[in-house]
Amino acid sequence: METTIDVEHTVEACTQMIVPVRDALDVLNGRWKLPILVSLTFGKKRFKQIAREVHGITDKMLSKELKDLEVNQLVRRDVYDTFPPTVEYSITEHGQTLERVINELRIWGMEHRRKIIGK
Repeated sequence: METTIDVEHTVEACTQMIVPVRDALDVLNGRWKLPILVSLTFGKKRFKQIAREVHGITDKMLSKELKDLEVNQLVRRDVYDTFPPTVEYSITEHGQTLERVINELRIWGMEHRRKIIGK
């Protein structure tokens, strides 16, 4: 089932397609942002919960990626007035708009794995 995009084949049309794709990739770049977002689609999490679910990420990298996702309004950081302070992360409404994209990547990834390694 192949999908085609009907667009005029011009330099301008190509640029108009590339720019928003680059914008999306600039926000979601790297190895960790999408796995973090996937983790948060299953509900609010504390830092260590995310670290346990996103195998291989260091605390330093997780902290950096969460800050980047927060700046781009994909993740919300809630600090509760407890001792010690409790911090929870959740996906924002804007972040939830990536659900379809993430699901399509998951499906493509499963199909790609089957094609390449036969599993």
